[in-house]
Amino acid sequence: MAVKQTGQLSLAEAFLGQKLAGGSSPLDRLSGLVKWYRFEKLLNPLRDGGAGRAAWPPLLLFKALLLQSLYGLSDRELEEALGDRLSFRRFVGLGLEESIPDHTVLSRFRNLLVGEGLMEKLFGELDRQLEKAGVILKRGTMLDATLIDAVSAPPAADRPSQDTDARVTARKGKRGLTFGYKAHVGVDEGSGLIRTVITTAANVNDTVMADALICGDEKAVWADAAYDTHARRARLKAEGKKVRIARRPNKHHPLPERLKRYNRLIARRRAAVETTFATLKNRMKLTTIRYVGLAKAAAQVTMAAIAFNMRRWAAITP
Repeated sequence: MAVKQTGQLSLAEAFLGQKLAGGSSPLDRLSGLVKWYRFEKLLNPLRDGGAGRAAWPPLLLFKALLLQSLYGLSDRELEEALGDRLSFRRFVGLGLEESIPDHTVLSRFRNLLVGEGLMEKLFGELDRQLEKAGVILKRGTMLDATLIDAVSAPPAADRPSQDTDARVTARKGKRGLTFGYKAHVGVDEGSGLIRTVITTAANVNDTVMADALICGDEKAVWADAAYDTHARRARLKAEGKKVRIARRPNKHHPLPERLKRYNRLIARRRAAVETTFATLKNRMKLTTIRYVGLAKAAAQVTMAAIAFNMRRWAAITP
């Protein structure tokens, strides 16, 4: 299948260069850090141009979905932004006079990524690049989870929900219920990079996914009391890791003051993980799963984690 040729500079672009495109942007800095050809190797088997049409380069579409995650855009909003924003065009590799992929192309490409199971491989590739760049510190892994609303309405007495994978759960420390999913993450202490990410239905307890979030090469594990079990503590100690998990109170035996102080110290240190969720939800608008089903929900969360790590990489690199 033929592949569209993109990124050809017009005469005006070649003459005016970055002055026409608005000067250097954070996206330009990001473009220079990432080894895109490694992602291209993973993506090249994907082709979706439709009957009789040349396929869009998969790397271009992947970069477009990264922009979508970075700026919290819908498919239609992303299509409009690619048409309007010069920095977006430059980032994905489109010249000023070139056509743009429409929202249906972007949607089909996302479905291809999900169907081929490529999201975890793409996340793993970025993790390898981050490690090679020396920005993952491995001092510790901070565990936490956050709820994300489903786009579909919850089930009611007279009708089921369109999203049969989403579940209802109570928000910790808040009133009301959430219908949707839960993103479980392991964040690198010090760098703030997401090293592991798993998406489940909202009603899955935090502690269920904890062991899968622990990388194995960290020196310590930080978590709140929801992750506290005797077995986990014993195993981490046996592996030579510092156990920095807040103690869970027993309803028959309240925590002594010594352990309350210990919990407060843990809370202060692991509060950095809240910055991760603040960025994902407030800046990147990961407050709602835009698609139906666990597979697509996991893809949206994983793509957001990839975009977050790229943004973070650019921010912490001198």
